[in-house]
Amino acid sequence: MILSLAADAALLVHLAFILFAAAGGLLVLWRPWIAFLQIPAGAWGAFVEISGKACPLTHLENYFLIRAGRAGYTESFVSRYLMPVVYPPGLTREIQYLLAALVLCLNLAIYGFLIYRITGKRA
Repeated sequence: MILSLAADAALLVHLAFILFAAAGGLLVLWRPWIAFLQIPAGAWGAFVEISGKACPLTHLENYFLIRAGRAGYTESFVSRYLMPVVYPPGLTREIQYLLAALVLCLNLAIYGFLIYRITGKRA
């Protein structure tokens, strides 16, 4: 029971991390210090998406699933839980690159706006 709950908790943490990596820059507009957490998270998320490697949280989820007697999975978290819901059928590597670029551009736009807002107040 505890290990099953740990697997579910790891899944929720993984989802929260993905959301934070993708759009956490919006929180920086509210609290600028969050940038020290969000920039590395966004960079890691882009790296995982571009490289096709599995996130360590995927391995943690598998560990708890197997220990709890539930079937683990070999594909990544995104492949198992998010792709069927979020990504269109026929996803190609090129589309993954495009999605990674969109995440990077969104964050760059947010940080660019933040820098403009900070430097604009001084002028």
